[in-house]
Amino acid sequence: MPGTVYISFAHMLNPQSMQAVLNTCEQLVAKRIDSLYLLVSTGGGSVDNGITMYNTLRGMPFELTTHNVGNVDSMGNVLFLAGAKRYASPIATFMFHGLYTDVGGQSRLEMKVVAERLESLEASQRKMIDIIANRTKIARGEALALFRQQATKDAEWAQQKGIVHEIRDLQIPLGAEFYNLALPPQASTK
Repeated sequence: MPGTVYISFAHMLNPQSMQAVLNTCEQLVAKRIDSLYLLVSTGGGSVDNGITMYNTLRGMPFELTTHNVGNVDSMGNVLFLAGAKRYASPIATFMFHGLYTDVGGQSRLEMKVVAERLESLEASQRKMIDIIANRTKIARGEALALFRQQATKDAEWAQQKGIVHEIRDLQIPLGAEFYNLALPPQASTK
């Protein structure tokens, strides 16, 4: 029976990366691993995909450790907080910013559409704030302020706020089972 498996996740949070994580978890559950050590460096991405990954990882029958090995930005903070144990490399950073929506090629929006999009953004932001407040020492009001100011914070700040339990260099044991989470190539839009 395998012990700890190490996986590198250095991707944006999108449908492809979410599916890769879910597929990998399915395989690891079948292998009956004891723990997953997830190396995270992400620019963030989709709130919906990030919430799905967070909830799925929290429900896995193995212990999850997350380690910020570079930068954890935006929605990546929620994914990172799925870890029961959370570490950051000494020069790692955590970035927070407000949510936005793309309007595409539309030159005008109806009030109904604007109201729907605003309601959706507010609901997504509430989900993120709830997770941050429940998994760290950051109060809801402070999380909202972080989103409004677009702040990048260092590992020491993250440790003080309970985002990480310890600041330490990554050390993967010799002979450990290690995977780089590969994603299918993106189709060109040109």
